[in-house]
Amino acid sequence: MCRRFYLGVLTLAVVLTAGCSKKVSRQPVSEPTGAAKVKFQTNMGDITVEIDEKAAPVTAENFLRYVNEDFFDGLIFHRVMAGFMIQGGGFTVDMKRKQTHPPIINEASNGLKNDRGTIAMARTEEPDSATSQFFINLKDNDPLNYVPARSPGYAVFGKVVEGMDVVDRIAAVRTARRGPHQNVPVTPVVMKATVVMPGQ
Repeated sequence: MCRRFYLGVLTLAVVLTAGCSKKVSRQPVSEPTGAAKVKFQTNMGDITVEIDEKAAPVTAENFLRYVNEDFFDGLIFHRVMAGFMIQGGGFTVDMKRKQTHPPIINEASNGLKNDRGTIAMARTEEPDSATSQFFINLKDNDPLNYVPARSPGYAVFGKVVEGMDVVDRIAAVRTARRGPHQNVPVTPVVMKATVVMPGQ
């Protein structure tokens, strides 16, 4: 059964959900190769993110695996909260959850902060539960950062380098409840294709 992590941000109760698998992948990764760039081609424009493979090697490898498997193609940004974040990477247009690989360890202690324009992994209340879902921060979200002995945080693994205007346009769309899901765009924001940029 999926669990949800409720995080109070000011007076707002926020739910960031991830996959439901329980086995955590702790396999070593290969030596970081540098900063890959990934382009999200959406029906509202393109967003390019730079992946920090040095600071977040496990998270970067996991994310790039999904990209190379075309996992995100056809999925939506299913949670949009103006002034907070936009979240995607788990649901189809008809709000069906896509099957994922096992969850990964939480690398939120890597020194990267949940500042505006960064991309981070969504998860449940269990720190090592992130799978495919991610979010892009619309502002500096300090409550999402790792704090020793207090908060496991949400792992940042890159940043938007092109298309932040597209992110802001997505953040402004009208949303509604769909079944148990809140803040779902009324008109779907679809990731038509997600590709690693040539030369990366």
